[in-house]
Amino acid sequence: MFAVIKTGGKQYRVAADEKITIEKLPGAAGDSVTFPEVVLLGRDGATDIGAPFVAGASVTGEIVEQGRGAKVISFKKRRRQNSKRKKGHRQDLTIVRITGIVAG
Repeated sequence: MFAVIKTGGKQYRVAADEKITIEKLPGAAGDSVTFPEVVLLGRDGATDIGAPFVAGASVTGEIVEQGRGAKVISFKKRRRQNSKRKKGHRQDLTIVRITGIVAG
């Protein structure tokens, strides 16, 4: 069984006992988290597609770790203009282990 969930403005394909890295969620390591926005649910050849979400379906998980992603550097330069700009960014991330998928 698998599901496609929506969180942080993105969609993720998840299955039970799988670890995913998503945008930061509130909570500490060991906390339980529920994703009620299930877009698609697939099981044994049958597929339920939500409009926009599958009614009664949800995905539960456990926060494994809070962390930060790799540094991304944005550098812009205009040649012969003595103009340059450099910015760095590190995204806050949460690693979640999917514990179960509940069909509606």
